[in-house]
Amino acid sequence: MHVAVYRRVIAEFNGGTPFPLQLATQVDAPPGSGLGSSSALVVAMLLTTCALIGSSPGPYELARLAWEIERVDLGMAGGWQDHYAAAFGGFNFMESRPNGEVVVNPLRIRREVIAELEASLLLYFGGVSRLSSEVIADQQRNVVERDADALAATHSICAEALEMKDLLVVGDIPGFADSLLRGWQAKKRTSTRISNPAIEHAYQVAQSSGMVAGKVSGAGGGGFLMMIVDPRRRIEVARSLERECGGSVAPCLFTKGGAVTWHIPESTAPVRRGVADAVASALGNAGILLCAGCVLATSHSTWRVPV
Repeated sequence: MHVAVYRRVIAEFNGGTPFPLQLATQVDAPPGSGLGSSSALVVAMLLTTCALIGSSPGPYELARLAWEIERVDLGMAGGWQDHYAAAFGGFNFMESRPNGEVVVNPLRIRREVIAELEASLLLYFGGVSRLSSEVIADQQRNVVERDADALAATHSICAEALEMKDLLVVGDIPGFADSLLRGWQAKKRTSTRISNPAIEHAYQVAQSSGMVAGKVSGAGGGGFLMMIVDPRRRIEVARSLERECGGSVAPCLFTKGGAVTWHIPESTAPVRRGVADAVASALGNAGILLCAGCVLATSHSTWRVPV
């Protein structure tokens, strides 16, 4: 992934001329979390590497290039929403046109609605990751083979995205939760790999403790369970899951901004020759159909081009 980003930056922004670079990356979310961390990482690496050579692609170009790196250059199965969520940040309604054009429509959500949503959201990780490409390949196969139920479920998910947008704009959190639940039920119909006994058990435990609605973030099959809970019972939900299912529970906060870079002056942080002196952070998809940004949280790696 690091090499693919480097090659793209050389080709797109540096006239095909290589340059020395050491790129260290760290992400707090475990691999296969369903939080869009790989896409956010590509966006962050792209923006940082471009900044080093004086280029500053806009969010649309940044997201498009990140999508091409993952889906075309590396052949990783998946969608495009994670890259745009990382590049733009905030609450957005995203549309994909038949010609491949993506339009990002920022949503104006009232502060009190965001506060209520943050107080109601919890993320649960049971310790099981998954390869999203396998789940996505099964979904694609069902659609290509025109499985009637999978096709109907896919249309239902699209309809719920429209419904969720309207509900968020007016601040109807209970209605938003109902839509999320319908979306999860439809998502499970697109592939038998979406859920499993461990996920269903955690879901039942959370429901009995105060969860109103929930869904597995990302492709499914593992990763994080995103829950809307009664704010008065969030501690009860968290303790029940950790006691009966293991794993860990964390809150979820939203942010207005997308990917950013910053420079560390040499006077405060000496930089060796050939070492990148800019770092970047990016925001990923919390798993909501509207692609609302969520602070990312896993692995640490370093990749070096010799000077």
